[in-house]
Amino acid sequence: MNAPASHELVISRLLDAPREQVFRCWIDPAHLARWWLPPGFTNTACEVDPRPGGVLRLGMRSPDGQDYPCEGVFEEVTPPERLVFRGTGPATHPCGSGLPPHSRVTVSLAEEDGRTRLTLHTRFPSPQALAAARSHGFESSWLGALEGFAHYLRQH
Repeated sequence: MNAPASHELVISRLLDAPREQVFRCWIDPAHLARWWLPPGFTNTACEVDPRPGGVLRLGMRSPDGQDYPCEGVFEEVTPPERLVFRGTGPATHPCGSGLPPHSRVTVSLAEEDGRTRLTLHTRFPSPQALAAARSHGFESSWLGALEGFAHYLRQH
């Protein structure tokens, strides 16, 4: 894989679960609501319509009681290997693992010796948009959410 452009962020994690299970946990709201959260946050709502044009909506509540919407639209759904969605949330999204507006997220799932290599590739509209997302904890929140996802997968 080539190095990401100045407006792209790539996060990769090897998960101890089969690809089909990992994919299902991304598209089933009963699963997604339990793991897609920055550390310390709780889920207040979850809606997933995994088809091109379908919505992805999560409600996240911070430890201090602030609510943050996470909204997107699916562009591509290729079971069990790929999801592509773009952020459609508020223009000033303060929550690190939300979907910044106009960002495009590609989730790739590859089999690797009975486990799954998850690669989260986020393309922002500009280097400034990436810098703003990073300053609001986008990368660290995703790393924390994926740590929680790895733990969740071990239990389910």
